[in-house]
Amino acid sequence: MTDTGTPGPDDFRAGFVTFVGRPNVGKSTLTNALVGEKVAITSPKPQTTRQTIRGIVHDPAGQLILVDTPGVHRPRTLLGERLNSLVQSTLGEVDVIGFCLPADEKLGPGDRFINEQLDQYPKAKKVAIVTKIDSASKQQVGEQLLAISELRDWETVVPVSATSRIQLDVLTSELIRLLPRSERLYPDDQYTDEGIESRVAELIREAALEGVRDELPHSIAVTIDDMRQREDKELVEIYANLFVERDSQKGIIIGPKGSRLGEVGARARAEIEPLLGSQVYLNIRVKVAKDWQRDPKLLGRLGF
Repeated sequence: MTDTGTPGPDDFRAGFVTFVGRPNVGKSTLTNALVGEKVAITSPKPQTTRQTIRGIVHDPAGQLILVDTPGVHRPRTLLGERLNSLVQSTLGEVDVIGFCLPADEKLGPGDRFINEQLDQYPKAKKVAIVTKIDSASKQQVGEQLLAISELRDWETVVPVSATSRIQLDVLTSELIRLLPRSERLYPDDQYTDEGIESRVAELIREAALEGVRDELPHSIAVTIDDMRQREDKELVEIYANLFVERDSQKGIIIGPKGSRLGEVGARARAEIEPLLGSQVYLNIRVKVAKDWQRDPKLLGRLGF
């Protein structure tokens, strides 16, 4: 009998994988690159991800359900504590943990702290992923691989570049190999289990994060009041609230004569329209929810 190289039903694997690492090491970018669709927002600002977003990778050999978690960090607010709790609960449930470390930055105390935390999850298999190898020299990559190999006995260590798509196929194969044998967990045409309203809110927040400074990124939250299809034309109307913590931040977001808010709306629409397959009317109202990151009631209202 000729071996076609296609796994039979008994060889198919499926399971849950999460990427951990310091904020801004490329976890969301890697998730999007593997899925082949934008399911997690990205930004150079730390702590961009605030939810466990599931992206689904379909492969002939198996199905990867990628759980994109907030970056592990030492919390300074109630929001930070809740994000860390979200990470910890996720790590206790996944089959594989991929520890992401950038090739162009030497290991630091934050990386060693996260590595120590991984010992709390003995059931999950541990993989080291060296990200951003296209931004580092061969010598830097080699030195990083050596340093990472000394942290623990990894199942495998894979250097990748999400933006240049270097070794993503290798990473996919290695992750699937470590998953349990299983039937498909999601239909072949599904790439995320995030709802449309949640994805739209995140795209608006991503647009608002561009160009902001200091602590403002952490102070931005977005909710959707209403989304509706116009009956008289091919147009989806979206009414959103963008929350900040202080009046001064509201002024920064809106900008002189509303100029910056207009830019935020234009950037968000450019991402939302392909997602919805329709033209979009986007109305964003900027509101102040004083110190919402530290207020349990406000955190609940904003979905945290």
